[in-house]
Amino acid sequence: MSSVATAPQTTLTFEEKLDRLAKVAVEVGLGLQEGQEMVLTSTVDALPLVRRVTAHAYQAGANLVTTLLADEPSSLLRYQHARNESFDAAADWLYEGMAQAYRNGAARQAIYCSNPALLAKEDPEKVSRANRAMSRAYRPAMEQITKFNINWNIIAAATPDWAQLVFPGIPVDQAVEKLWNAIFTACRIDQPDPVAAWKAHDANLHKRADFMNARRFHALQYHGPGTNLKVGLADDHKWLGGGSFAHNGVYCIPNMPTEEIFTTPHKNRTEGTVRSTKPLSHQGTLIKDIEVRFENGRIVEAHASAGESVLQKMIDTDEGGRRLGEVALVPHSSPISASGILFYNTLFDENAACHIALGQAYSTCIENGENMKPEELAARGANESLIHVDWMIGSGEIDIDGLHADGKTEPLMRKGEWVAE
Repeated sequence: MSSVATAPQTTLTFEEKLDRLAKVAVEVGLGLQEGQEMVLTSTVDALPLVRRVTAHAYQAGANLVTTLLADEPSSLLRYQHARNESFDAAADWLYEGMAQAYRNGAARQAIYCSNPALLAKEDPEKVSRANRAMSRAYRPAMEQITKFNINWNIIAAATPDWAQLVFPGIPVDQAVEKLWNAIFTACRIDQPDPVAAWKAHDANLHKRADFMNARRFHALQYHGPGTNLKVGLADDHKWLGGGSFAHNGVYCIPNMPTEEIFTTPHKNRTEGTVRSTKPLSHQGTLIKDIEVRFENGRIVEAHASAGESVLQKMIDTDEGGRRLGEVALVPHSSPISASGILFYNTLFDENAACHIALGQAYSTCIENGENMKPEELAARGANESLIHVDWMIGSGEIDIDGLHADGKTEPLMRKGEWVAE
C-alpha cells in the first residue's frame, strides 16, 4: 500500500484535496489490490471525484474498473410517469451482475452523493414498494458485503441539492464549498499526513473494540431524555471498529468517515423505549423525533413528528424490520459531532452519535459467523431482514451501562463520553 505524501506547508487547493480523498479511499479505505477488479457506484453529480477514484484505482493496479452512474432527476421521472405496477419491479439482472462480480473477487467502491430529500414529495407507498423491490433484487450483492466476503469502501461527495439542505439560506456555491470542507475534515484529508492520521485513528477504534470484547457484556442499558432501553447482545457477539480483514484477505476500512465501534444485538432481547436524537433521512424523506417501544426485541409502537408514514412502512418491510441488527457506540465529542453540522446523511450523522440499526445483522459480529448457516446465526440472535437502517440515539445527555449476565452493572458512558478512555 503506497502512502499519501505529507502536506506541503502551503494551503492545499480544492483539486489537491479532492485527489487526496480519492487516493485515500482507494489505497487506505478500499485497500485495492493489484490485479483486482473494482465496481464503482455513484451519481453523475460526482463525476470529478469518480474520475479521480478511477485514476487512482488503475494506478494501484486495478485490472478493470466498472462504473455504474445514477441520475437522480431521471429517478424522479419514474414517479411522475411510470405505471403503478412498475413500482414492484427492479433491475434484477443488474444486481445479480454485481453479485457475480463480487463472487469473482471484485472490490466495491461507492461514492455517496444523493439528495436526502429527493423523494420527499413522492407517494410514500410507491417509494416503499420500489425500495422493497430493489432490496430484494440487491440482496445477493448485499450479502457479499454484509458477510464481508469482499473489501469495500464508501466515501461522499458534495452536491448542490445536498449542500443546500445542510446549509440553507446561503448561495449554493458557498454551501457546496462548506460541505466539501466538512467532508475533507471528517475524512482527515486536510491533516498533514492523512495516512498516518487514519492509521492512528484505526488503532484507537480497535483499542475500544478490544476493551468491549474483553468485558463480555450481556446487555447495554441506555438512560436519557425519552430513553430507557435495554439492548441484549447476541450470543458469541464481538465488537468491531475501524478496519478489518475481509474474507478475501484484504484489509479495508469500509466507511470514511468512521468513529464507531459496533456489534450485533440479540434480535429477541431488546426492551423499553428510545427516542432519536437526530433526524433520519430515509428514501428521500426526513423522519424526525422517532420514538419507539420494544417488547421481546420487536417494535410494538412507533411514532415520529415528521415522516411517520415512511417510518411505519420501513419497519413493515418484513418481520426483521422491527428488530435490531446493529448497536454502535460513538462518543459525543467525535469530530463530526463537534462540527455542529447535521449532514442529513447516515454515513456522517451515525458517526456523531451512538446509534442502532433496524434490520439485517452483520455476521462478522458473531464469532465464526462468516462460516455459519442462516439458522445458526439466528440461533445466536442475529436478525435477518431486507433492510439495514441506522438512526441516532446518542447525545450529551445519554448514559450507558454494561450489564453482565450475573446482573452486575458497569458504567460505560456518561453524558455521551467514555468513562474509561
